[in-house]
Amino acid sequence: MAKTQTPHIAILPSPGMGHLIPLVEFAKRLVQQHSDFTVTFVIPTDGPPSNAQKSTVDSLPSSMDSVFLPPVDLTDVPEDAKIETVISLTVARSLPFLRDTLKSLVTKKNVVGLVVDLFGTDAFDVAREFNASPYIFFPSTAMALSLFLYLPKLDQMVSCEYRELPEPVRIPGCIPIHGGELLDPAQDRKNDAYKWLVHHTKRYRLADGIMANSFMELEGGAIKALQEKEPGKPPVYPVGPLVNVGSSGSSNKAENSDCLKWLDDQPHGSVLFVSFGSGGTLSYNQINELAMGLEMSEQRFLWVVRSPNDKVANATFFTVQSQKDPFDFLPKGFLERTKGRGLIVPSWAPQAQVLSHGSTGGFLTHCGWNSILESVVNGVPLIAWPLYAEQKMNAVMLTEDIKVALRPKPSENGLVCRDEIARVVKGLMEGEEGKGVRNRMKDLKDAAAKVLSEEGSSTKALSEVAQKWRTQAQAQVQPSI
Repeated sequence: MAKTQTPHIAILPSPGMGHLIPLVEFAKRLVQQHSDFTVTFVIPTDGPPSNAQKSTVDSLPSSMDSVFLPPVDLTDVPEDAKIETVISLTVARSLPFLRDTLKSLVTKKNVVGLVVDLFGTDAFDVAREFNASPYIFFPSTAMALSLFLYLPKLDQMVSCEYRELPEPVRIPGCIPIHGGELLDPAQDRKNDAYKWLVHHTKRYRLADGIMANSFMELEGGAIKALQEKEPGKPPVYPVGPLVNVGSSGSSNKAENSDCLKWLDDQPHGSVLFVSFGSGGTLSYNQINELAMGLEMSEQRFLWVVRSPNDKVANATFFTVQSQKDPFDFLPKGFLERTKGRGLIVPSWAPQAQVLSHGSTGGFLTHCGWNSILESVVNGVPLIAWPLYAEQKMNAVMLTEDIKVALRPKPSENGLVCRDEIARVVKGLMEGEEGKGVRNRMKDLKDAAAKVLSEEGSSTKALSEVAQKWRTQAQAQVQPSI
């Protein structure tokens, strides 16, 4: 069967919804802007696909399809293995399945590129076997990408743990950062997760290009450093901010509309949205302090609450109580005292709709990059409360570099106390400090709309990549003489 000229892109997301969602947004943007492209998602698994994964791929436009690869066996992986190790092994062990999938795909489609995300670099060799150009779509900050490209060098220069360094780490183009604030897998250099991180970062230079989910006005220093020409360094294309700006992924529509209806009744810009993302949980004591801090702040709030992550200590209490009251871990009388001013939602809220709602005036966030970009697109200022992954780096950038967030300081025992929470919430929602943060975020919102417009820099950067793939597609259908 003769190959068509239509360029086809295979996309391999690392396991996890936080990786799948940005790649879906990237693919949608690609086919919306360049309708001659088609896409296949090739998804590695270590078990049956989750409902969230299934509903995400079910809602893909008709120019995209998806394949779940057979699950890999991870029974030999230690139970305490870190997430980066599990993700990297899942991808590495899925390569034979990826090879079979690409083999069948190239008989029907003109496959010109394989796009992976941050931990997918082991798939590059398979891509090259089928003349598919390997690209990285980096779903985090340009700051994290700059660290990734610098890490092999840093790894050789430093012999101790990064957090023991007396001086801050100077990532090219970025604000200096204390070693203890670098991303989680860099905090224990003896752990396999760190070894995997270094392995991937060394392979970044084998990519034909790297697309970053950011833009110049947001991270000018890091992007300039990334675009400096260097032998063996792939070109970097800032194509962001790519975010999900609409449809909610929850099946519980009634609950969604309840919280949006509640927002409809609140004054413009008066509500603080509090959510720690799909993977974020707090301890029982920290939830208690957060509740009391929100109450003391006297501000309106919409709080997505999850059960504490240290339930075990109070197991019997919770087991007896929770049948009656899903919020039994909150301080006694808190719900009654904040009724009308605050709304508590269990586990999940339609974040994209909440952030775009006129009543939302601030966002207390774990600083996941998807959440930050959604806030930027909607011009919502932040309170930075990082939990894991690269979130501490993000928090440093947001508070000290671009200054669109306030950050509460933990006490000596690591707990963020109620007085500090009340101070920061009040400061953001009605203080002078909050005004400056709000104005800078409004400027970023305007800049984000501009870079995604028809003549915008992110639109042009993506067109440049698409043009390279098109040229390759034409070359691949030319009959050889």
